[in-house]
Amino acid sequence: MRLQTLVSGVQLNTAGVAEKMNLQSDAIVINQCDCNDYSEYEYNGHTIKCYSFAERGVGLSRNNALLRADADIILFSDEDIVYEDGYADSIIKAFEDRPNADMLLFNVDVQADRATYYTQAETKIHRLNCGRYPAYSFACKTKAIHDRNITYSLLFGGGAKYSNGEDSLFIQDCVKGGMKIWALPIHIGKEVPRPSTWFEGYTDKFFYDRGVLYHYMYGSMAYILALRFLFKNKNTMLKERSFSDAYRLMKKGICIK
Repeated sequence: MRLQTLVSGVQLNTAGVAEKMNLQSDAIVINQCDCNDYSEYEYNGHTIKCYSFAERGVGLSRNNALLRADADIILFSDEDIVYEDGYADSIIKAFEDRPNADMLLFNVDVQADRATYYTQAETKIHRLNCGRYPAYSFACKTKAIHDRNITYSLLFGGGAKYSNGEDSLFIQDCVKGGMKIWALPIHIGKEVPRPSTWFEGYTDKFFYDRGVLYHYMYGSMAYILALRFLFKNKNTMLKERSFSDAYRLMKKGICIK
């Protein structure tokens, strides 16, 4: 089985990406910048294909990589991930050990205030527990994604209309498509801290956009799950506003037409 790492970034030095990230597989690098260009090079025996596009939007970036992927397995990534030695072999072995799996989620270390998950035991992923995993944890069988015509939303994420949630929608589409998905307690790398491209605090927009996301993800269950979300995060997100005000904003987003 062959692995391809799909890297999304902005204003990259594409020639230095492979070394900076310690890439140990073939890769497709999508560089959103101010020009359109293509180049490729070999790094430690692996082919690094670099596409530069004069555009913005993380969903667009991931789709550009996904549509060009041709390996058996793809691993979504960002420019600020540094992989540990052997990560590619670990991912391939995990799929070989689980021939029925279409998608596996791996651990990547991040700053404590950005952590949304850390898998400590192998877990089956379903609709109600899929919403907390980031793209850089996703490894998928390419054919499973292409056969189901699954792509990233262009409404959510950095550079889009609504702040974030594109990863949650993507994995939910994978679940709805019948893909067999597990999260594994296997560590593959770490994130190098950098300023967020979308997070500006727990603003009105943050809660409104979260409501819009819940509208698309949960339908009639969105109101109840919004209450659960606020209750679980009240100690971090509601230090400067009331529970009722945050819920009002989320409901406004949920009601989007």
